[in-house]
Amino acid sequence: MARIIEAAGVPTVTVTMMPILSDKYRSSRTLGVQFPFGHSFGAVNDRAMQRRTLDAALQLLINAPGPEARVDVDEQWPGDVREAYKNWQPDEPSPIVLRSMEMIRQASQSGTI
Repeated sequence: MARIIEAAGVPTVTVTMMPILSDKYRSSRTLGVQFPFGHSFGAVNDRAMQRRTLDAALQLLINAPGPEARVDVDEQWPGDVREAYKNWQPDEPSPIVLRSMEMIRQASQSGTI
């Protein structure tokens, strides 16, 4: 999506917990964070942390020479990462997760993975 927006002339920044994948797929400007999934900008109710992440993303947007630039945030998660992952998980999988699980199961049964 970011590439399409960039192609239209609008610069973008992707905030991600998996910056290596952004590198692989040549994403827009990438801000790598070491936060649990579901917490891209920081811990719930930690406005200072979320603001630092937003500021880092805006600085990347301003300072990056173009798409495919990457900056990793050097900020530690303030609590138990395992607890944050557990609390983020919904009670039931979303439709896209269910579909992905089914596709993996089918590929596994057919021997393609």
